[in-house]
This record gives sequence, C-alpha cells and structure tokens, in this order.
Amino acid sequence: MKDRELIIVESPTKAKTLKKLLGEKYLVEASFGHIKDLPEKRLGVRIEEGFLPEYELIKEKERILRNLKKTAKLCSRVILATDPDREGEAIAWHIAEELGNKVQLQRALIYEFTPQGVKEALTNLTSLRENLYKAQQARRVLDRLVGYKVSPLLWKALKGGLSAGRVQSAALRLVYEREMEIKNFAPKEYWIIRALLEKDGFQFWVKLIQKKGKKLTLSKEEETKKILEELEGKGFFVLSFTKKDKTKKPPPPFITSTLQQEASKVLGFSVKETMSIAQRLYEGLPLGLLGQRGLITYMRTDSVRISPLFQKAARDFILRFYGKEFLPPKPHTFKSPKEAQEAHEAIRPTSLDLPPERIRPYLKRKDFELYDLIWKRFLASQMAEMRLEVGKLRVKCGDFAFQGLMEVEKFPGFMVVWEGKKEEDKMPSFKEGEELLALKIEAERHLTQPPPRYTEASLVKELEKRGIGRPSTYATIITTLIERGYVRLQNKVFYLTELGEKVAQLLLKHFPIIMDLSFTNKMEEELDRIANGFLSFQEVLAGFYGPFSSDLQRAYKELKDDGSSLHRP
Repeated sequence: MKDRELIIVESPTKAKTLKKLLGEKYLVEASFGHIKDLPEKRLGVRIEEGFLPEYELIKEKERILRNLKKTAKLCSRVILATDPDREGEAIAWHIAEELGNKVQLQRALIYEFTPQGVKEALTNLTSLRENLYKAQQARRVLDRLVGYKVSPLLWKALKGGLSAGRVQSAALRLVYEREMEIKNFAPKEYWIIRALLEKDGFQFWVKLIQKKGKKLTLSKEEETKKILEELEGKGFFVLSFTKKDKTKKPPPPFITSTLQQEASKVLGFSVKETMSIAQRLYEGLPLGLLGQRGLITYMRTDSVRISPLFQKAARDFILRFYGKEFLPPKPHTFKSPKEAQEAHEAIRPTSLDLPPERIRPYLKRKDFELYDLIWKRFLASQMAEMRLEVGKLRVKCGDFAFQGLMEVEKFPGFMVVWEGKKEEDKMPSFKEGEELLALKIEAERHLTQPPPRYTEASLVKELEKRGIGRPSTYATIITTLIERGYVRLQNKVFYLTELGEKVAQLLLKHFPIIMDLSFTNKMEEELDRIANGFLSFQEVLAGFYGPFSSDLQRAYKELKDDGSSLHRP
C-alpha cells in the first residue's frame, strides 16, 4: 500500500470526481470541510500573546480525522487538494498540523476537475502557503473580536440574540443609509412632451428640448397643456441629422461578483443559491457515459484571465461554429480588479466539447441555467465586437425643437450568443428641411424618484465597488443580515426593518470604526497584503484593536450612564 498516495479534499463530491478521474494509483478522502475552528463558547483569542488563536478540533470531525491519520500512515505521500483560496489553505494547514511531521505532505491547487486540470495540479505540486493561511487567520480573528466584543452590547441595549460583525455591520450601514435617503426624499413633478414620427415605415420618438433656442423644463401641467395647443396642427421639419458608427465590446468572462449579479438579474437566483450551484458545477456532476466531470473552473476568483491554451480552443470553436467574421483579429484584453490573484482564471467552462444542450439531460434545471449563463458569457467574451449605427435627429415644430436618438444593429458580433440573430433594420436618411409624418404627440407626467432600494445584485455591486468583504463572503453577509432580522427581502428588494434601523443607529453612535466604510475597505486591503507577504498578522490586528478597544470602553460607559439606551423587558 506504501506505493500509493493519499489525496485529501474537503468535499465528498470532489473525492468522488477525483476517484473517477485518477483510478487506482491514488486513495482519495474527504475532510468534510474545516476540521478545526475557534471555540464556540469563549473568545478563543489570546490578545496579550499577539492575538494567538486557540483552534480546537471540531467534535464531529474526530472520527474523520482518525480515518485520515490511519490512511496517511499507509501511504507514501499525502497531497492536500483543498480549494485554492484562503479557506482551502486554512483547511489544508489544519489537516497538516494534525497529521504531523512523520508524513510527507504536498499541496495541489486544482482549478478545474478535468483530466487535464488534475494532471496539471499533480505535476506542479507545491508546499503549503503560510501567508495565505495567515491572511485567513487574521480575518477569522478580526471577525471573532468584533462579534464577541460588540454583540453583548447589542443584547444590553436592545435584545438578546443579536450580532454585530466586522463586514456585516458595514453592509448594514449601506442598507440603512439608502433607507434614510428614501425616507427623506421629496419628489418633484415634471412633464415630458414627445412625438412619434415616421419615415419610410421606420418609426421613432423625439423629445421636446427647446423653445426659441432655449432649454425647456416643464414642471406644471398648465404650461404643458399650453405648449400642446401651440404644437397642434403644425408640421415637423428636419433641422439636422448626423449618424456615426459605434462598436460595443463584449463583457469580460465572469468573476465571482459578476456571476452573482448576473445570476440574480437574469435567473432570479439568490447570491447563496448561485454559489451553491457553482460549487456543484466545479466539483463535478455525473454525465451518463461521459462520466463524472467538473464543468466549470474554480468559482471564487477575482481574475478575468483566461489561459492561452483555452483561449486558442475558444477561437477555434468560434471559427468553426460561427465563422471568421465573428472572430476578433486578436483576443480581447480585460482588466482584472486591483487586488486580483492572477494565478486564478476567470469562471469558464472546463471543456468546449460540453455545450449546454449536449449535457442538458443530465443536469437539474437550475444547474443547467447557471452553466448555460457561464458558457454564453465566456464564449461572448472571446467574440467580435457588436457594430451599431447611431443617429441623432433634431426636428423643428413651430418655435419648438425636438431631438431623438436612434440605434440600428449593423453586425451582432458577440450578441449572437446572447440573443440569437435578429432581423436587420435599416436607418433611413434625413435631409435638412424635409417634413416628417407625425403619428402622435403626447405629454407624460413624472415624479423624480428616490434612489432605488438595493436588490441582491445591486448590493453585491456596491459592496464590491466599496471594497467591503470579498466576493466569496457576499452570500454569508446577505444571509446573516436576513437571518438576524435586520433586513427583509420582499419582491427581490431589501427593506430595512425597525430592528435593523436601531442596530445601525446604535453602531454608528458607539462604533464608528466598524461602521466606517473606508476603514472596512482598508482592512480588506491589509488582509490581501498579509496574503502577499507584505504585512504581518500581528501588525494588522494590533492596528485594528487599539482604536476598536477604545470605542468598546467608551460604548460600555455611555450605555451604562444612559439608562434609556438599555433594553428593558
């Protein structure tokens, strides 16, 4: 048995996929997630000893660990192939600690569960990445300090069972501030006059913009009616017409945050559901005679990079199935976010031999829909630009000037993947002074609108824009806000609850540091710097804990002095 090697992954599905891909040479076992964590019923952080975390073996994992140790002793080498991110590194590190020095250990980074992806990972084995583990530890300790130190204050001031989290509290602030904007918004009335015109069967709207060369803003019904009377019976004549060609570049392939946003908008999936389905597609699903296959690359990534080999395969695929005109002269370049880990790839299909329709019979409906979305987005990102013709028309009616913009597709490019082929439409030409047929003129009353409430997609976008949390944590952040009763999701938009408002106000008053969005962003950047070896674990935690501890002491004193703040049953 000593000639065999043991591969440890965190999930039984991954283990099953690997067994089918590798055959008899390797033994494959699963740890079923983390085997160690901070204690449940105490802080578990030695603040005075450099914020040393006191990890404990999770009770339910004792039997699993015994089995891993027993199997490891029978093998020549142990390969830790947990996820290639911070959480995966922490799981690998804790397993390594428990297996001890007598076992030969190496790390495999598997980005796709395909024969090629696994072969590549096993050919390029590495050692455990201490800096990445330290970054995960720092995040865990930061979150534990905030949760354990602040939550009891919420219990005193409001009620038991509440919680505050480092990133969760900043996200709550975003929802709270949006709710306050909506609450304080005073709508204003305004009117729009527009005309539907036609030329050679081509219909288009133009909007009233000027009177006697001066900009026109309509705020009252009376003045709008008066203008409609002035326009009645008058002809519409072309003042000017310009047109130009415009190109639209395809969007980049998905990263975690953009997949979450698009799946929410297009498929109606929650962020949590999207990540759960993506995990299944990554770890591998049974495809009948095709075997157990991982269908997408690793889904926790902030890089838009595509491997040159797969990029070439995509270009060959487009040339074969769509034709030369749909292939750009050279591959598009896309810019990854500032802190992206470029060792990772974007989220893409693992094989172009598995188009969605081919494997549809083997997939559940939602699995198919997400895979189809990822497939289309990736393929579109490698295709030619869309070409449009954009026209700007100005027309005159009496003393009034109207303007309209029109757009006609000249070549669909990448859009053929999203929408299929459309009937061609041709934009007419317009000559200065020619009269156009007016089909109708109408006035519309509007009210200025407050900023919209967040949807899951728009909240994820705002979190990403502000650098709050990381895409892999967005699902947990949103789920926690809902479960704690701070927000409710109704008709796909977030409403702040009365409890959420009280918690936000209390945290803003007593803990400005954890509610400071720029501070939360700075902490994320510092965690990245730990991962990259530029900062130490202790430096970051000490820098946070000083001001946080001062806030904590002041809050306890203020809440004690102010009896009205305390919860009375």
